[in-house]
Amino acid sequence: MSASKDVPGKQQEIDAGKEAVVAAYNNLVEAKSHFKLAAEAAGLDLKQDALDQLLKGKAKAEDLSHEAGRFMQEKPLATMGLAFLAGFLISQLFSRK
Repeated sequence: MSASKDVPGKQQEIDAGKEAVVAAYNNLVEAKSHFKLAAEAAGLDLKQDALDQLLKGKAKAEDLSHEAGRFMQEKPLATMGLAFLAGFLISQLFSRK
């Protein structure tokens, strides 16, 4: 008779174990979706930061280009001298044996 008493107790333990496994699985699925959303949001943040940096770099390059153009117009002889010097240095670097 004691064996028949243990069967309902064991069944309750098995049922409780099944419920715990199902609850843990549901929590895992929910956590996975939260992690996926967080990863997507982080990727969007990184993409936006990269785009912002690209736009800042582009603006800085345009500013430098305007400054160089203005310098060339204001001081054409100095510009030609710098261009000659840069060309000479580059030719010396590449002609070394």
